[in-house]
Amino acid sequence: MTRRLAVIGGDAGGMSAAAQARRTDPSLEIVALEKSEWTSYSACGIPYVVSGVIDSIDELVARSPQEHRDRSRIDVRTRHEVEAIDVAAGRLDVRDHGHARTIQVPFDLLLLGMGARPIRPDVPGVDLPEVHGVQTLADAASLLRRAEASECRNVVVVGAGYIGLEMAEAFVIRGARVTVVERGAHVMRTLDMEMAAPIEAAMRRIGIDLRLGVDVTGFEPGTVHTSVGSLPADVIVLGLGVEPNADLAAAAGIELGVRGAVHVNRRQETSVAGVYAAGDCAESWHIVSQRPVHVALGTVANRQGRVAGTNLGGGYATFPGVVGTAITKVCSTEVARTGLTEHEATTAGFAFVSATIDSTTIAGYLPDAPAVTVKSLAERGSGRLLGAQIVGGQGAAKRIDVFATALHAGFTAQEVFDLDLSYAPPYSPLWDPITVSAKALLAVL
Repeated sequence: MTRRLAVIGGDAGGMSAAAQARRTDPSLEIVALEKSEWTSYSACGIPYVVSGVIDSIDELVARSPQEHRDRSRIDVRTRHEVEAIDVAAGRLDVRDHGHARTIQVPFDLLLLGMGARPIRPDVPGVDLPEVHGVQTLADAASLLRRAEASECRNVVVVGAGYIGLEMAEAFVIRGARVTVVERGAHVMRTLDMEMAAPIEAAMRRIGIDLRLGVDVTGFEPGTVHTSVGSLPADVIVLGLGVEPNADLAAAAGIELGVRGAVHVNRRQETSVAGVYAAGDCAESWHIVSQRPVHVALGTVANRQGRVAGTNLGGGYATFPGVVGTAITKVCSTEVARTGLTEHEATTAGFAFVSATIDSTTIAGYLPDAPAVTVKSLAERGSGRLLGAQIVGGQGAAKRIDVFATALHAGFTAQEVFDLDLSYAPPYSPLWDPITVSAKALLAVL
């Protein structure tokens, strides 16, 4: 008998799983349910649409619903929102918004790919139309309509994480006056404090009004209220991060894990046999800390989806885990991190040492050699690398991939120092910043 795989969610986790399941088992019947009108898109590109660098959100779509139908024989149904999961009966209750009706969709296998949703502060006025989270293309479309309908003179970004800072820069390019309100002592709390200082300086250089140590207390039309006064705002963007969109799973009795994400095993299977999860709604395993984590990144979602799809199609695959590698650019300042920060290493119970070095991304004698700062951590005693952070000019951030590879391999600081890295003056000093960082760790160890 033909088995039916139902997929909830049409973006990275869901559609990568669906496509891989099709490749693994060509006989599967696959139906994918997506509540918006888009599938398989790059949400990371949204700030570039807002700034005007990219003309349309449609350019962010990697594969349309029709392309999934034609190429992979996946029955993609957009504007279909799953409202309930009955795992015992093998049935989904689905709201078909196109026909204003509720239907039932049976399944033999199920993939949860609901993604994540922006964290919304519990303050008055958070549901006003000028307050926007930015996680999906539907979010982006709503934000763009608001920006175009208003004069968009004053924009307030609440939170200074990756998306908050990218959106702040996007609106500066768009010509708005931008204020970023962050309750913490520094921006990008996924970095250690001293690594955030160059980012804050770069933000202020392009005119962003950065308010640190300030709480948002409420919203009113045209106004953001904070612990130190009120700010005018035509558009308000939430940049507080995301949380797993796992309410459907919880209501169905499927076990949740860290930060309320769907708990999965190494094969991406949930606590219910035949039900798998991938992407931002699911938890991951951190290779360094050896703990479950929630990492909302498209790279992780696609890799988890591929593993889940292989298993759903009758094959065998496991997800090895993550090391928390992330990268971005704020103005001309490149930012990257991998592994554990000092706070994360302490929480995980490691005794560690750290070292911070300053260098350049190319030979220092060349004109305008971009500066770079590298911070790295190693376990006391063993010398095993625990994490690294990089902030600098052009050519800085992608060096994080060497550290990420070293973390996957379990390298010590000595082994990182011994790496045979490339050298030519236009690309690196004779001693690459990675090598210098490892040498500094060895000195402390």
